[in-house]
Amino acid sequence: MAGDAASATGPSSQLQRRDAMNATLARHWWAIGLRGLIAVLFGVVALAAPGAVLLSLAFFFGIYLLIDGVIGLVSSVRAVVANRHWGALLAEAVLNIAMGLIALILPSAAVLAFVLLMAAWALISGGLMLAAALKLHASHGRWWLGLGGVISILWGVMLVLTPMVGAVVVTWWLGAYAIIFGISLLACGWRLRLQHPGQQAI
Repeated sequence: MAGDAASATGPSSQLQRRDAMNATLARHWWAIGLRGLIAVLFGVVALAAPGAVLLSLAFFFGIYLLIDGVIGLVSSVRAVVANRHWGALLAEAVLNIAMGLIALILPSAAVLAFVLLMAAWALISGGLMLAAALKLHASHGRWWLGLGGVISILWGVMLVLTPMVGAVVVTWWLGAYAIIFGISLLACGWRLRLQHPGQQAI
């Protein structure tokens, strides 16, 4: 009986759970791709309107985080419930929803506080994405998901180092970050789509 318990938690069992999670994410490739598309659209708007007041951008950013978090929550719950494992993707989705609510409830917060809020979100979110990437097969877009995490961390570091930069510069940085981040998620979603059994059969 002890041997059965060991085999249930051994490398083979972990590999089966990982394969099941990869297969589930492949079935819901569209959710990752949709997140990437929304991020790219948000980045384009941020670059096209750099003179927008930062408080207005904070409100807009909060809405974006809520939408991104809800979509991420749906896709991660479906992927994770199938394996009975609450993973980093779910934690990242919950974090995005929480940060979005804070940005919407406190839009009049100081510019410095908002910049540091974005930095904290980017650092934590990037770390969670890197943790999730380590559990994803290379053929399912591991490197693209990891790239999104690295970009998020770099964005957070830049904000911490220069918290008092002008609102226009922050807007440009945010727009560029969102576009690159979104492209990485779009590429990851495409790789997941190629791994979907229905697409392989075509």
